[in-house]
Amino acid sequence: MSTNALVKTDGTTQRDELIQLVSFMLADEEYGVEVLKVREIIRMPTITKMPNTPQHVEGIINLRGKVIPIISMRRRFGLMENENNTHTRIIIMDVAGALTGFIVDAVSEVIRIHSSEIQPPPSMVMSGGIGQEFITGVFNHAERLLIIMDVDRMFSEDEREVFGGMF
Repeated sequence: MSTNALVKTDGTTQRDELIQLVSFMLADEEYGVEVLKVREIIRMPTITKMPNTPQHVEGIINLRGKVIPIISMRRRFGLMENENNTHTRIIIMDVAGALTGFIVDAVSEVIRIHSSEIQPPPSMVMSGGIGQEFITGVFNHAERLLIIMDVDRMFSEDEREVFGGMF
């Protein structure tokens, strides 16, 4: 079950399935990713910096013998940097078959929703800039809008090749 299959471009959903999203905070906004993409959520470890990597690549970590690239979501989205605190987490996700860590301000909760509750993002937002294709929908959650992302579509093929060359 993939989040990108839940929202069509014409504004309709394929089926009214119950889906689960892991919600997280980033610069006072709430985002969600499909729970099946999340492998684990960890506290901030020591991150080893890597030379000649894109600015949003924070570095790498060793997680139980596996080397995992770590991405700063704030830098990836062009947001202001923020000091890490006790709520800062790394979400380890399966991105196109490879484990990747994403630094977020806080992890909120697991949300269960029906796919019919997901609205497509406004076309103005989608045409507003490059790299917006990973936003698959918006959900009204407790009087706040939760932005639903498909992490498989967050990086271009070229960026994936850069990650593959890091190790």
